[in-house]
Amino acid sequence: MMQNKSTEITVGMFVAAGIVALFVLAMKVSNLAEFTDETGYQVIAEFENIGGLKVRSPVTMAGVRVGRVGDISLNPDSYNAQVTLNLYGKFDNIPTDTAASIYTAGLLGEQYIGLEAGAEEEFLQNGGVIDLTQPALVLEQVIGQFLFSKAEGGDE
Repeated sequence: MMQNKSTEITVGMFVAAGIVALFVLAMKVSNLAEFTDETGYQVIAEFENIGGLKVRSPVTMAGVRVGRVGDISLNPDSYNAQVTLNLYGKFDNIPTDTAASIYTAGLLGEQYIGLEAGAEEEFLQNGGVIDLTQPALVLEQVIGQFLFSKAEGGDE
C-alpha cells in the first residue's frame, strides 16, 4: 500500500513537470517569455514588404537584441508597411543613418529586424525615422523569378 502511494506521487510529479515544460515551451514559441516591459524609445521604419514579420518580433544589432517590433500598419500615402520599433533605453546611441533589414532566423524560422549602424554622430531619438530599409526576402517570389527566368531561357 505504501509503495502504491509513492508511485502515484512520483507519477504526479512527472505529470506536473510535463505541464510546466509545455507552458514554458508555449511562452517561448509565442514570444511572450519576456514579461519585462523595459522603457525605451520608439522609431519608425518603412518597408516595401515585411513578409511574415509580426508584432513582438526581435530587433537586433550585431546579434544583440536591442528591442522589439511594437506595431505594424499600412502607410496610406506610400502604401508601404510602417513598422514601429520599440528600442530599449540602454541602447540610446544608435546613429541616425542606421539601416534596417528584415531577416529570417534559419531557413524557415521567424522573421526579425536587423539593424546595421551607420557613421553619423547624431543618435536616433523617440519618434525618429530609419530611412535606409531593405524589405523581406519572400521565398515564393525568388522561386517564381527563378522558374520564370529558366522558362524564358529554354526557348532559345
